[in-house]
Amino acid sequence: MVSSDGITFQTSMKDRNVRRASVLHRRIYRVTLGLIGRRMVDNDVLLLTTRGHLSGRPHTVPLLYLTVGSRFVVVASYGGRPENPVWYDNLVADPAVVVQIGRRRWAARASSASAEERRELWPRVVDAYRGYAVYQSQTDREIPLVLLERGSSEKPVSPFAIRFPR
Repeated sequence: MVSSDGITFQTSMKDRNVRRASVLHRRIYRVTLGLIGRRMVDNDVLLLTTRGHLSGRPHTVPLLYLTVGSRFVVVASYGGRPENPVWYDNLVADPAVVVQIGRRRWAARASSASAEERRELWPRVVDAYRGYAVYQSQTDREIPLVLLERGSSEKPVSPFAIRFPR
């Protein structure tokens, strides 16, 4: 069934369920300091907090990640949808983010992988979770890979307050 604005009921239900699952996952992860929710589909999960590019409010999502040297790689797949996830748009507008892995939280800078970095990293990403190849086949956009690098300060971020460095 299609609504008057062209959005299918099924898609909007799926999006709502994904948001609910994300909120639940984030809350459980935070309350248990990552003891529950730190693994999903045989991969590690981090919490990424961005500043909303429209609202200015913190926006936190659980994401699978890979460690590459001292950096972390996350994938802006959005399940193969035609548009990028909101968190990706947020970090493009403001690359200052907060990363939480387990009980540790710190400020980081996010950047989209260059074409060369993506060529190198994409096979590793797909090897870690084959679903990303399926998602890429379902969309015309090139799914962005995001590199997260610790900020220059090693000072941990308070687990009770999100602060964004400028």
